[in-house]
Amino acid sequence: MTSRRTFSAYTLATAAALALPAGVAHAEEIKLRIASGHPTANTYVSLLQSFFVPEVTKRVAARRAHKVEFIEGYGGTMVKVADTLEGVQSGIIDIGGYNFGFEPSNLPLHSFQVILPFGTMSPVMSVKLARTVYDKVPYMTRVLEDKFNQRLLALIADTGYNIGTTFDWNTVADLKGRKIAGAGLNLKWLEFAGATAVQSSLPEAYTSMQTGVYNGWIMFPSGWTKFKLTEVAKYYTEVGFGSITWHGLTMNKARFARLPKDVQDIIVEVAREYETMTGSVNEANYPKEIAELKQVGAVVKAVPDSVRLDWAKSLTDWPQQRATELDKQGLPATQVLKLTLEEAEKMGYKWPVRYPIK
Repeated sequence: MTSRRTFSAYTLATAAALALPAGVAHAEEIKLRIASGHPTANTYVSLLQSFFVPEVTKRVAARRAHKVEFIEGYGGTMVKVADTLEGVQSGIIDIGGYNFGFEPSNLPLHSFQVILPFGTMSPVMSVKLARTVYDKVPYMTRVLEDKFNQRLLALIADTGYNIGTTFDWNTVADLKGRKIAGAGLNLKWLEFAGATAVQSSLPEAYTSMQTGVYNGWIMFPSGWTKFKLTEVAKYYTEVGFGSITWHGLTMNKARFARLPKDVQDIIVEVAREYETMTGSVNEANYPKEIAELKQVGAVVKAVPDSVRLDWAKSLTDWPQQRATELDKQGLPATQVLKLTLEEAEKMGYKWPVRYPIK
């Protein structure tokens, strides 16, 4: 009797093993914590929730080898906006989406498109351009792995940046002395225009403009609509600073290494599709968001090319200044900025001011 039970158990175990795909020793139930300090009102976070998480889950299940369950925490419920890199690094979360601009000390070069303002307003081109730079300059991904214990899964594009304000304005001179918010390096765009730059984050924008902490924000239109900022600042001006790819989706390197190979492959595969979607979805949404701004009562206008050119000219020397600063820190800043300028031109983009990078 005992031998029969033993034989039956052995038979069942063998059958189960044979049912698994080749190269898989046993099925696993995998739990992954994914988070962002930004809420789902941000397009890239919304796409994590609506595409990345369910798509990874579905594809893993379809191969019947493993089951992946995501524990999601957006809007600062697991990590704050400026703490996501550290959250991934320490393993508090497994996967995190965040803005490199909030890591000026840790990742100063990863905001390189911000150092070249008035670039393409196309998120599709922006994320493609960023991917080209990352692929050609190994430092950009290697530093995340070697110094911060995380693997870059995807780059994330934003829609084009403009300015929303509590007041109307027509020339760069009209902004002089005005308190306007931004994040990280894009504060420099304001400083060269003579505005008083204020560091802030999007979740603080409504209250801060309502109470007069500042009077405007460098912001893409989706931020203005989804955070209902028209209620406190009805003027939205299309300046055309450019679509900036300076967010990323990263995963704790040690946690990634512990995953079965087929699950790793699926995560990488879906992440690259997600990366492309941040460009295409943002590009498709931009005109809709401009239209929505008008529908909810915003005063929307575009500055003349002459105003845009004046602003770009005021920033002519800054990219070289910033490159020199970062080069002295041992970073390949000059290489990255020159490459970005050149690759954008290969893609058909014409810079209003061709920043001189030596």
